[in-house]
Amino acid sequence: MMNKLWNFDNSYARLPKIFFINHLPTPVSKPKLIVFNDSLAEILGVPFELDVFAGNKILKGVKSISQGYAGHQFGHFTMLGDGRAVLLGEVITSQGMRFDIQLKGSGITPYSRGGDGRAALGPMLREYIISEAMFNLGIPTTRSLAVVETGENIIRQKLLKGAILTRVAASHIRVGTFEYAARFGSKEELKNLADYTIDRHFNGINNIKNNTSKYLAFFKEVINRQACLIAKWQLAGFIHGVMNTDNMAISGETIDYGPCAFMDEYDKNTVFSSIDKLGRYSYENQPKIAAWNLARLLESLTPLFDGNDITLKYLQEAINGFQSLYQQYFVDGMRNKLGLFNKEYEDKLLINELFYLMQKFRADYTNTFKALTLDESYGLDLFAAKEFEDWSSHWHARLKRQKKSKEEIKLLMKNSNPAIIPRNHQVERVLEDAEKGDISSFNEFLLVLNNPYDYSLEQEKYTKIDFSSTCRYQTFCGT
Repeated sequence: MMNKLWNFDNSYARLPKIFFINHLPTPVSKPKLIVFNDSLAEILGVPFELDVFAGNKILKGVKSISQGYAGHQFGHFTMLGDGRAVLLGEVITSQGMRFDIQLKGSGITPYSRGGDGRAALGPMLREYIISEAMFNLGIPTTRSLAVVETGENIIRQKLLKGAILTRVAASHIRVGTFEYAARFGSKEELKNLADYTIDRHFNGINNIKNNTSKYLAFFKEVINRQACLIAKWQLAGFIHGVMNTDNMAISGETIDYGPCAFMDEYDKNTVFSSIDKLGRYSYENQPKIAAWNLARLLESLTPLFDGNDITLKYLQEAINGFQSLYQQYFVDGMRNKLGLFNKEYEDKLLINELFYLMQKFRADYTNTFKALTLDESYGLDLFAAKEFEDWSSHWHARLKRQKKSKEEIKLLMKNSNPAIIPRNHQVERVLEDAEKGDISSFNEFLLVLNNPYDYSLEQEKYTKIDFSSTCRYQTFCGT
C-alpha cells in the first residue's frame, strides 16, 4: 500500500526477515523544528509534518523497520545494526526515483547494544550541513531533510539537547549488509539481497543471464562507483574519518558524517577523528581503505560464484582494478582543477610536484586552487617560494600546449575548484550558536554553501583560514 501524500513503498521490508526487525520510533515529548530542506522536499514530493519527523506519527502504509548489518570497524568484525535509526520506508518521486526515508536518533532499537538510541542536536546539524555541502559540491551523498529537536536532554559527557535527523538515501544497503548476510544468513538469503540490490541500483545488469557473470558485473559496478566517489573526496580535501565497512554504501553515496571534516592546510597524513589514533582513515589512506573494504565485499559475495579458477581470476582482476580506476578518476579531476583539457604523460608528475610543495609550505588546500584559478599569487607562503615559481612556469607551459583560450581554461577551473567549503571553525561556530538557540548563522552558512563555485563576494568571509587555534582540529563520533 502506498500513502497518497508521501507515495510510500516498503520494498526492503519484503526481503527475508533476517535483514530487519519491525520497529517503531519512540515518541518524544516536545518536538520543535530546527531546519527543514524545502528544495529536497520538493524533489521528493513530500509535505512538512512535524510529528512524522519527530517519530510521533506513523503514516498509513508505513512499515517502519530497523536494518540489520555487520561490519569491520577499524579492521575488526563486529555485529551491528541500526541501533538508533528507523527506516520508515521508501518515497517514490514523480520521476519514479526511489529514496529511503530514515529517522536517525529516534530511540532504542533491537540493535542498540546498550545505547540509548538517541542523538544530540550538534551532531545531527553537523550531518545536515556537511551532507548538503557535499551535495552542492557535486559529491554523491545521502542528504538531510529535517532536524527536529526532541525537547528532551540526552546524557553524554554532559547533558545535551536531543534531536532527530531525517536522512534521505538512495538506500541504506552497505558493504556491512552483505557481510551480515554472508556470516549469519543462508546462501539463498545472500542471493535475495544481491538480486534486490541489483534491481534497485544496477538494473541493467539483469540482462545478464548467467548468474556468475551477473554477480561479477555487480561487483565491478560497485568498484567503479566507489573509485569515483573516493576520488571526489580526495579532490575536495574531504576526510570521512570512519571508513568502516558499515559506512560504505553500495549505491556509491557518502554515508554517515560523524568525525568527518575538510582539510585546511594540505597534509596527506591528516586525521581529524579523536578515535583514529593510528591514522587508519587518514586522507592518504582513504583509497587504500576503500579497496580493503571492497575486498570484504568480495569475500561476502564468494558463495554466489561457481568457484572455478576463471571466475576467481576475474574477481581478482576486478579488485586489483580499483586502484587504476581511482587513479584515472583522480588524475582526470586534477587536470580539471588545473585547467587541462587534454592528457599528457607527464601530468601526474606535475600534479605530484604541486602536492609536494603544498605539503612543504603547509598551503591551504582549497585556497591554493582558488588562487590558481584567479591568478592571485599572494596570501600563501607557497607562492613566494622559488620552487613554486619553477612549478608555475612548467604549468603555464603545459597550458599553452593545448588549443584552449584563457577564458575556457578559467571557466573549467572555476567549475572544478570550489571557492568555499564548510571550514571547520565556521562549522563549529554555527553549531555552537544553534545549540544556544540561535539558528540564524547556521542558515546563513547553508545559503552560501549552496553555490560553492560562485566565487561571490558573500562567500569571501567564509574562505578565511582560522589562525586563532594553536592545536589541531579534532572531531568526535557524534552520538
